[in-house]
Amino acid sequence: MKKIYLICSLAVFLGIAGGIAFFLIRDAHATIPSEVTLINQNGDTYNFGKDKTKLKLIEFIYTHCPDICPTTTQKMVELKNKLAKKGVYGKDIEYVTITIDPYRDTPEILQEYRQGFGINNDNDWVFLTGEKQNIKEVNKELRKITDALQFQYKDPGDGQFIHSTFTYLVDENNKYIAKFPMGEEFDKQKVYDKIIDKID
Repeated sequence: MKKIYLICSLAVFLGIAGGIAFFLIRDAHATIPSEVTLINQNGDTYNFGKDKTKLKLIEFIYTHCPDICPTTTQKMVELKNKLAKKGVYGKDIEYVTITIDPYRDTPEILQEYRQGFGINNDNDWVFLTGEKQNIKEVNKELRKITDALQFQYKDPGDGQFIHSTFTYLVDENNKYIAKFPMGEEFDKQKVYDKIIDKID
């Protein structure tokens, strides 16, 4: 009986370990398709394959989010200031904020969200959404990004999305480098160190 228990325990352990390894491998090889295209806060087209000179720090938000999204954005503002002092923000890295609620989060709404955090006249931090009239196509493009990065989200029907709590660093070719917790767990120093390490 004890032997059977040990075998079962080992099988469960190996199954869990294998699952973790699978997701780590998927993370390590994840790449956002270069053809993915959305529109930014100005209504201009943004293509993920256009600029292959900068790292990207990607966050997913929805502007009706009551807590973790705005907290993350604020911490990214603070990190941006530190990266700017180092002389790498805009030169070696850009920020990409993507709404998971493109129907409500129009370019105008994203502009207001930006301004609420004092993000003005900053061409190196884009906020991405899509056009309401093409919402099915927009969601297909959005899914290409979230699927590549293993970011999960769902609207349970009340507009308050359930979603993963990670931001992502990708390289010049949109390949996954690392992920970091959102909200209060977003460690600015850890993210900063990772960015500088990849640039150097």
